[in-house]
Amino acid sequence: MSFPIVRPRRLRATPGLRALVRETSLSPRDFIWPLFFHAGLDAPAPIRTMPGVFQLPVKDAARIAKEATRRGLGAVILFGLPKTKDARGSSGLDPDGPVPRAVAEMKSAAPGLVVMTDVCVDEYTDHGHCGILKTRRDGEVEVDNDATVEVLATMALVHARAGADVVAPSDMMDGRVARIRRALDENAFEATSLLSYAVKYASAFYGPFREAADCAPKFGDRAGYQMDPANAREALREARLDENEGADMLMVKPALSYLDVIRAVREETTLPLFAYNVSGEYAMLKAAAAAGMIDYPRAMMEVLTSIRRAGADAILTYHAVEAAELLGG
Repeated sequence: MSFPIVRPRRLRATPGLRALVRETSLSPRDFIWPLFFHAGLDAPAPIRTMPGVFQLPVKDAARIAKEATRRGLGAVILFGLPKTKDARGSSGLDPDGPVPRAVAEMKSAAPGLVVMTDVCVDEYTDHGHCGILKTRRDGEVEVDNDATVEVLATMALVHARAGADVVAPSDMMDGRVARIRRALDENAFEATSLLSYAVKYASAFYGPFREAADCAPKFGDRAGYQMDPANAREALREARLDENEGADMLMVKPALSYLDVIRAVREETTLPLFAYNVSGEYAMLKAAAAAGMIDYPRAMMEVLTSIRRAGADAILTYHAVEAAELLGG
């Protein structure tokens, strides 16, 4: 008895066939555009380490919202740079700060646009850490988890009052999801969604972001509260805890070095799962393209497809506008 010869290449013979059997697709709706609003700017300022990315004046928020809508992007997420900083990140709680003002402008200009906000104090503290500091009995300085959680809950409320659709705590403090959810619900913001940076690693790929958001730690590092890059099982524990505390969506950050973690979390939860294609990953492609090493559009789309293939429902990416253009957005 003979069997026909199996030739998988038949399904690769033409562009039409390849498109017909393609397992993973991309659309502009899959992209969330990170934006940096600076309280002290009157015009966009280029970020040296992130070609094509800018710190933006708040007055540009309406224009950017209309562009995101025109491109068909899934959402935007806002980061703030204040005029002044202190040890407690007080400017992050100012209702007239860059993020609340930009949220209000964006929702007014494009009511249907999903506007997310990063909830963390690192952009607002003079020391650059993601929490309020305290001195231990042995004289060492560390982040005070519980004091930080209270500040984060207040910041989330400020953003919700400004009109944010989604608040996204990125600090990695224990218990912050439950505390923020309670604060939102007690203040009649039950409809405001909560996206948790549930799985955030102490990564080397955040360097350009720290220039963009002016939030590099002035001493030490963030390994005491962000996750060890060597750990995968811990990611499942973190995701499970945040889901149980009331997170509506979960995130893995970074993306490219953690595709296995995205897949593992995807198989663990039924919540929407996002991944952050971070600044260093973006900058690497830009640098390689500038050196003539890669075909930038192809490499960009391959990277984004790999993140979706791993299981992410949407991707926070600085490539958002360029990728949307290639997809017709």
